[in-house]
Order: sequence, then C-alpha cells, then structure tokens
Amino acid sequence: MNPTRKYPGAAAPAVHYMRGIAFLLAFLFHLTIHAQPAGKARLTGRITDAASGEALTGATVQSGGQYGTTTDLQGRYILDLPPGEHTISIRLISFAEKQVQLKLEDGENRTLDLALSTSAQELKLVVVSAGRFEQRIEDVTVSMEVIKPAIIENNNSTSMEDAMQFIPGVNIVDGQANIRGGSGWSYGAGSRVQVLCDDLPQLAADANDAKWSFLPVENLEQVEVIKGASSVLFGSSALNGVINIRTAYPKDTPITKINYFAAAYDKAKLSLDGITYRLDWWGSAPRTYSGMNFFHSRKQGRFDLVVGGNMFYDEGYRQGEDEQRARINLNTRYRFAKIEGLSAGVNFNAMKTEGTLFFLWMNDSTGAYRPAPGTLSDYTTYRTNVDPFITYVDTKGNSHKLRTRWFNTTNENNTNQNSTADLYYAEYQYQKRFSDQVTLTGGLLNSSSKVNSELYGNHTARQQAGYLQADLKWKFITLSLGGRVEQNRINDETDDWVPVYRSGINLHVLKETYLRASYGQGYRYPSIAERFVRTNVGALIVYPNEDLTAERGYSSEIGMKQGLKAGAWAGYLDLAVFQNNYDNMMEFCFAQWGTFTDPLAGNGFRSFNVGDTRIRGAEITLVGAGALYRDLRLNVLAGYTYMDPQQLTYDSLYITKVGLENYRGSDSSDFLKYRFKHLIRFDAELVWKAYSLGANVRYNSYMENIDRIFVTGLFDFAFPPGLGIGHYRKFRDKGDTVVDLRAGWQANKHFRASVVVKNVFNYIYMARPADMQPPRVWVLQVGFQF
Repeated sequence: MNPTRKYPGAAAPAVHYMRGIAFLLAFLFHLTIHAQPAGKARLTGRITDAASGEALTGATVQSGGQYGTTTDLQGRYILDLPPGEHTISIRLISFAEKQVQLKLEDGENRTLDLALSTSAQELKLVVVSAGRFEQRIEDVTVSMEVIKPAIIENNNSTSMEDAMQFIPGVNIVDGQANIRGGSGWSYGAGSRVQVLCDDLPQLAADANDAKWSFLPVENLEQVEVIKGASSVLFGSSALNGVINIRTAYPKDTPITKINYFAAAYDKAKLSLDGITYRLDWWGSAPRTYSGMNFFHSRKQGRFDLVVGGNMFYDEGYRQGEDEQRARINLNTRYRFAKIEGLSAGVNFNAMKTEGTLFFLWMNDSTGAYRPAPGTLSDYTTYRTNVDPFITYVDTKGNSHKLRTRWFNTTNENNTNQNSTADLYYAEYQYQKRFSDQVTLTGGLLNSSSKVNSELYGNHTARQQAGYLQADLKWKFITLSLGGRVEQNRINDETDDWVPVYRSGINLHVLKETYLRASYGQGYRYPSIAERFVRTNVGALIVYPNEDLTAERGYSSEIGMKQGLKAGAWAGYLDLAVFQNNYDNMMEFCFAQWGTFTDPLAGNGFRSFNVGDTRIRGAEITLVGAGALYRDLRLNVLAGYTYMDPQQLTYDSLYITKVGLENYRGSDSSDFLKYRFKHLIRFDAELVWKAYSLGANVRYNSYMENIDRIFVTGLFDFAFPPGLGIGHYRKFRDKGDTVVDLRAGWQANKHFRASVVVKNVFNYIYMARPADMQPPRVWVLQVGFQF
C-alpha cells in the first residue's frame, strides 16, 4: 500500500492557502491589540431585555460607522469615543433598534443602560451554525431548519435520534443521519452529516458515528440543521450537512425542570397477501418503557451552572432486546471580573448503557419481532466527554475562543467486539466584526484519535485543518465566502492537504421576500471502522477495506424564503432546488469479499468506493408560530422533499468484483440504494389557554433499491427458513405513513401533563431490511418546573 495518498494538484495550493489563513489570523489578532479608537470620553452600560430583564449578549453598540463594540455575557459594554455629539445605535437580532443622541465632554465617563423590546413583526428564529455568529434565519445563504425544545418535549422524544425524524428532508436509518438523500445505510459506520453539540464534534473516533442517546435532550436552546456540504467550517464529516445541538446557559432566574414518562407497547398485527400475522410474542402482559429527565440552571455571582441528566429503561418490543441507560451532564462557566469579556469553564457528559442489540428479524410474518438465530448481542457501553474552554470578547467586539475535548467511547459485549476509542480535539477560533456589516471568522484545529479494538484492531488517527470565512451584509445583500484546508492521517498513511471552498448570496428583494443561492464543496475521509472492521452477525460477515479512499463532492442550491403573517401569527414558506454531487462515493455493499471457506462462501458486506453519484431534488418547508385568534395559537413545522439519487459512473474494480447487476441492487436501476424519493414531515400544535392538541405525520416513500441479497434466496441457507424481505416488499411497495397524536394540559406554571399516542393507527413497517419498527405506543408524561 502507498503510505501517502495523493490528490493531483491539491498539495501545493493547499499549503499556500494554509499559510494565508495563518497570516491573516495573525494580522487580525494584531488589529485587536493595536487598533484603538481615538478619543478621551468613555461610554459604559448594560443592555437588557425589556420584557424579562435578562442580559442581552452580542448586542451592537455603535456610533456612526467608525466606533462600535458588542455586549459581553452580562450585557455590559465599554465604548471609547472622541468628545462631541454622537448618535448611539443599539441593535440585536429579533429586537427593535434603539437610538440615543448625546454629547460627551472631554474626559467624561458616562453610564448608559438601555432595555430593548422584541420586534413583533418577526418569527425571531436566530441561528449560529451558518457562520458561527448570530444571524436571522432569513439572511443565511443556505437551507437551514431550527427545532425548538418544545417540539422535542411535547412529542416525548427519548433521544435526539427520535427528534431528528421531525425535520423536513431528514431521515435516520440505523442511527445514520441522511439529509436530502445524501446517505444510505452503512451498518453504523461513517457519517456524511457532522453532528455537533455547542460546535464540538460528537462523532466517535472509531466508527465516525453519532451516539444519539448521549446527546442532552433535557438541556436545549435549539437544534440547527444545515442542508448541504458544510466542510469549510465543520470539516470532513460535514459533506452532507450539519446537525448542531445548542445547549442553554442559565438566565438570571434559577430554573429546575423534572420530566417523567411511562409508556406501553400495544398489541401488533401485520397483514400481508391477505393473511394477518400476530407479532406480539409477549402475550397479554404489555412491554413497557419509562424514563426521567431533569435539568437545573442557575447563576451564582459570576459562576454559571447547569446540571442535567436522563434515566431510561426499555423492556423492548422485539424479543430478547432491552435497554437501560443513565446519563448526567454538567456545564460550568466563570465570568472574570478583572478582565471584562473573559470567561472559562468545563462541560462534562457521561453515560452508561446496558442492553441487548437486535439486528435481523427471523422472518416477515410471526417472526418479525423475533431475532434470527445468532444475531442478538449483549453489550455495555460507556460514553464520556470533558470539554474545557476559554472565551474572550474584547471591547471592540473581537472574539477569541479556545475549545477542547476529550471524548471516550468504550464498548463491551459478548461477541468478541470490544473496543475503546479516545478522541482529543482542540480548536482556536478568531472572529472580527467590523460594525455590523462584515464578520471574519477563522480557525485552526487539531484532532487525534487512538483506538484499541477487537473489532477493528489498534489504530491511531489525526486531523489538522485551518479555515477562514467572510460574511458581508450591505443594504439588501448578504454575501458569504470561505475556504478550508484539511489533512488526515490513519496510522502511518498521510493524505495531502485538501482544500474546499464555499460561497453564497442572499438578496432581500421585497419586504418579506429573500432569494438565495449557494455552492459548497465537501470532503469525507473514511473512518477507522469502514477501513478495518471485521465482524459477523450470525453467519453474515462484514469485511474490511484498507484501500478505501476519501470521497469529495459539492452541494448547490437556489432558494426563496417568503415571510408570512396573519394577525399575530408569523412564519415563512421556503422553496429550494438543489443538486449534490459525490465523487468516489463510499457505499456499504454486498458481494463475495471473502473466500469460499468463509460463511456464506465469502459473501458479506464491505465499504467500497463505488463511483460518482448525483442527487437532484426540490423541497418546500412551512414554519410558523403565534396567535391565530385571541388565545388560540398555532405552531407548525412541515415540509415535502423530492429526491432523485442516481449512480452516474461505476468504479471499474468494483464492477469487476461484483458485477453491475448485483451492485445495482434489487431493481437493477441506477437509483442509489437505501434512499427514498419522497419525504413528508408535518408537525402542528394548537394551543388554547391551558390546553394543547398536536399531531405529527411522517411519510417515507417506498425504498426502491436495496442490496440484491435481501430479495434472493441466499439468506435462506444462513437463516432458515429465510428472512422473507422480498416477500414483505412485494406487498408493501407504497411507502409508509406514521401518525402520532398528543394532548397536553398546562395546569399552572409549575405543572404540565400530557398524553402521547405514537403510531396511532398501529401501522407496522420496516425501516431498513429486516428491521421492523414498533407498534402503537401509549405514553403518559408529566413535567414539573420551579
């Protein structure tokens, strides 16, 4: 094997670009130290929310276009000005601008405290992920969705994986996030979607997968989803998009929340070919699950503290499968008094999970909730992260952030697949804001991994990167331009520096009409699991591929966002047409990778560079909230996504190995495997005084193409009397619709009770081959807040 993998023409430009980023960061840092505005007068004060009295962080305090600053974490500011008359403007997204005229004398120190009122004309969705600074969602140049904590709580989402299914254009198959058809099914290894919590990567060091139950559903500010390649700011795994979970820091008033829920699985029946099969192997005693979330936040002087946790126990609706887990998280931050704008802290999260994992059903009839022989595995997993950080925002609005992480994943099981993976991550980010029109964001990062595993072997990995992005807002135009260089290494094999770029424009053409266009390149390096895994599930083997190479691609989009308003109800309608191209795409494929002496004569699954692909599509999204009439409120999040994922070219080595027809899959077309053509997501809730009624609808069209092995008779020899996947698909070829209903009662500000019925029509369906989803579930949920 070649110890250095080459990308023609990439190395030299990338090195120069890396040097350019480092030089510009140093130059901007120099400006923050030496660029002092003229004048001998000083204006200080605190900016707060007029409604709540809470400090407002990041508000711009400006005099003309030359002098300006932003408020710190306590809402305070310091602005040095020359003597004379000034018009002071205070701005913050979602708040009405306030202007104050004053005259300062030479040597004067004046205090000016102000309270800002919210703008009633806006939906007030503010996002950070698009440029790593606060922007109104109308102004960003890419497609984004925002999920608020209420929709997650009200639907009784027991993990972030459940919550992601509400987002238009997003579906998750076996834990793998898929945005607009960008990914298929890869047995939990590798992700084209970068998952973050407070801008720090959440993908494990070994499999490069998201541990969804590890993410803090009890402590959320909001969840932001970027659709399309975002590798410039977020690195290799953001080839298909980004999911950024933003946690909440304390307000001025302490808050304690406790949420308890208990649920029971209903009886289950499945009708195929005119025959009805009973699936509820458990008999008359129902299977149940229950859990509890808690959350407490408070400020103690200059110290911020957030403590949260989750406990969950699931008896399981599939025979032999169960899960119990406990998690606790802690966020701390100290705001220094002697150095205004300086803060530091440590975040911590730890979880232990025990259970039994189900992989393949016995068959599609009476055995749909029973495991195929030899496919159950007992496991104990530990997840821990410790995240020290330092932030400094000076009086000129320059921001310096140093964020670090240690992330450990430890897996123990009874199938000789134990593994321990440690990720060490450090990122320095600098941001320079020139008034409120230009924002420069740059950063340098280093990530290293160490994996000791029976499953993959022992390996080390490293990633280095530098990035720079400029965002300009001028009159009705918003521009964004950025670039990144990244280098990856596994063991002694080092790739060249790889550059990626992005650009976008947003035009505010009418009062509530915004047009946008964007282009972004992406890059994904294979995970340790994809290259080195060798394991088995029963007689089915997953083979390694040490020759797997990185994939590259781009996303392009044209979109329009139209603001909507009806009385006190505000929202927007978003339309987008998109195209994603992937070169040298990695896919999880079935073929004869082993020898004839292996089980199934060497046939099994393996990750492989299959060739070039293209995904075209369109999407429409409706978001809104507010009062329709007096005390009647409506909250809605809905979307329809059309996708056409196609294989354009095939890797010649792969086709020689497996044959074109086998690769093409169950329907012998060029439609990419394990994708849907149509997705519909709809969530709406009516609130009248203390009562609420909501519905959630999810539709996935028929999964047109899967591996041919699942619809042939080969599995009949490995798992007698056969899995029946082809039989099931013959009678379930119209797609799947699942409906949830919920009703809630807010007794007072301290107590809320609700009933949630998941899968209200008791529709039994398959998410991926041989993985039947749960029947109807009845949930009782009570919440306390103090």
